[in-house]
Amino acid sequence: IFACLSQGGREELRNLYYKRLLPIEKNYSFHQFHSPSYEDADFDNKPMVLVMGQYSTGKTTFIRYLIEEDFPGSRVGPEPTTDCFTALMYGQGEGIIPGNALTMDPKKPFRNLDIFGNAFLNRFQCVQLSNKVLESVSIIDTPGILTAAKRKLSRGYDFPAVLRWFAERVDRIILLFDAHKLEFSDELTRAFGALCGFDDKLRVVLNKADKVDSQQLMRVYGSLMWSLGKVFRTPEILRVYIGSFWSEPRQMCDHYQLIELEEEDLLAEIRNLPRNATIRKLNDLVKRARLVRAHVHIISYLKQEMPTIFCKENKKHNLIYQLPVIFTKIQQQHRVPAGDFPDCTKMQEKLLGQDFSKFKTLKPNLMASLDKLLTNDIANLVPLLQQQDQRKKSLPSVLDVEFLGTFRPEHRRDPFKELPRDDQHSEADLNDWAVEKFKPKYDEIFYNLSPSEGKLSGTKVKEWMMSTLLPSSVLAQIWRLSDVDGDGKLDNEEFALAVHLIEGKLEGHWLPRELPSHLVPPSKRSGRNEQ
Repeated sequence: IFACLSQGGREELRNLYYKRLLPIEKNYSFHQFHSPSYEDADFDNKPMVLVMGQYSTGKTTFIRYLIEEDFPGSRVGPEPTTDCFTALMYGQGEGIIPGNALTMDPKKPFRNLDIFGNAFLNRFQCVQLSNKVLESVSIIDTPGILTAAKRKLSRGYDFPAVLRWFAERVDRIILLFDAHKLEFSDELTRAFGALCGFDDKLRVVLNKADKVDSQQLMRVYGSLMWSLGKVFRTPEILRVYIGSFWSEPRQMCDHYQLIELEEEDLLAEIRNLPRNATIRKLNDLVKRARLVRAHVHIISYLKQEMPTIFCKENKKHNLIYQLPVIFTKIQQQHRVPAGDFPDCTKMQEKLLGQDFSKFKTLKPNLMASLDKLLTNDIANLVPLLQQQDQRKKSLPSVLDVEFLGTFRPEHRRDPFKELPRDDQHSEADLNDWAVEKFKPKYDEIFYNLSPSEGKLSGTKVKEWMMSTLLPSSVLAQIWRLSDVDGDGKLDNEEFALAVHLIEGKLEGHWLPRELPSHLVPPSKRSGRNEQ
């Protein structure tokens, strides 16, 4: 899907950066203070989703829920099971690329991660899967954030700095909390610090909400909002989604419908990422350009204030100490908004190791080029990029959520993974209908639901399906697989197929990506073969 994006939009963004912004970044040593320069892969890569949270909050399970299959190296448990950063990306064959090799690949957007050294790269890998969801979006799984009891353990690399590197480049950040154990550790607070400035990308999920009653949920939700307000120190309230993101049956609770609606909202937002990908890249480029403009004024001011010969070191330390005052002067003199400036404390730390005599003075031609980029070039590019994004489709599969209230005949069947088959089954067995031996049991349910003219309406099927407590998105997939003729109703064979798929799901199997021939109802096979 993402490959259908017009080459023109990406080329325009790339040219704006390489011709207008990159020369200024190099001239004023921007990369020594802030993030590395963009490369081709940063403009060509698919949208990325960063999934993070404390250990045992359901990060890996959430990812498995999105892509509907296991992935190499994934483990789930109450202990810290994910000990590395894992990038899940699309590939024709399944495989794992280790971190050092990954940073050498010019087609992957991870080349600049080598600045974090082997301690990090040994804990970084890319898993490639032939998965429909990953054709349109890449997902980054992260190590569980340490709790207070484990805060003295060292990871061997700058964990918050790595998070910030990813936060700058991803399209969405999903932060998961467990409704059972809400705890704000020191490392979690530092991780929040790394996310400052990227609040627009952040979505908070209060996971496993079906395991607590409504009164407990109300208290946990209030405590989470209060804690987030203290950490982010902004009057705006972050959106917190309440859910239970896995494909197993949920526990029935008073807030069951709330969980379903919240799930719909979050999945709809993730589903639309490819449609808005280029505009978000443009937004990140504008944020970077505004930071570059503030950086240029800071460096130029420091260069201008330095003496030519004597007392250079004393003057340097005085300027660093007075940096907050300098920020205010630049705001007033050049009308640079306060929100465009970098973090003052971090800037002071970076300046301590710099030689101010090597800084460059303000060059009017470069600043004029930067102003033109912000005022004219980007404004002219926005309508073109919006048109291109609107032509792209949403994500398929579990993310293609149409709530079960409307069973529309025009729903296309999505491809799904096949259910596991026993070794003793031969090719000849596949001609038999696998559901046949269970059909008498399923027919009893079918006729108890009072079919009309031999078929059950979507409303009746929905009411029965919801009693299984499977997530509505999973039930929607089962409906699309079972409604073989696409008429919006189920006859006795199609209903038997739906019950069979539900039972398979309850036993822990993945839903098939395509309906295998041995699952197609006999009365529907001739029409299917003609298609």
